[in-house]
Amino acid sequence: MDLEGATYLYTLATLMVTFAGFSALLFVIRQAAGAKLSLLDRFIVRNIMTYVFVLTAAALLPVLLALFDMREGSIWRVSAVLFALPMLALQTTYSVRRRRLVGEGAPLPIMAVFVVLGSAVTLTMVIYLLFSVQYGPAVYITALSMDFFTVVYGFLNALDIIMQQPTAD
Repeated sequence: MDLEGATYLYTLATLMVTFAGFSALLFVIRQAAGAKLSLLDRFIVRNIMTYVFVLTAAALLPVLLALFDMREGSIWRVSAVLFALPMLALQTTYSVRRRRLVGEGAPLPIMAVFVVLGSAVTLTMVIYLLFSVQYGPAVYITALSMDFFTVVYGFLNALDIIMQQPTAD
């Protein structure tokens, strides 16, 4: 069974893993330049890795489910739920987790895009696919792509903040 959108999903998974490695590498380079890793640095790296691997798993999940000869509509519904549960948990608890570890909440742009927009996209996708599978691949892949780009946006904003920190004590 050829799953609609499989090539895009594979490409997206590859892009996501590459981004995760690149983002972690930037923190290693920063540390090699003399900066101590702060709690915020560690929090961001761990979050980026967690989000990206949830997104990568979500990109591979529909293709995996297709191997079990599931009906295509079921593939998108099951994938939507299995993707949305951990993703929404990460998105909606981001500010609390950050405040608990770092002592301060996220800046407004990160909250607006990374948390609010990301959560809205994920929730809209899962609700749509639970009630209709028309355009299932397009809806799922669009949400996955948008969530990935909210993570990239969050990372770039966090990078701006981190780069303003002193590099040596």
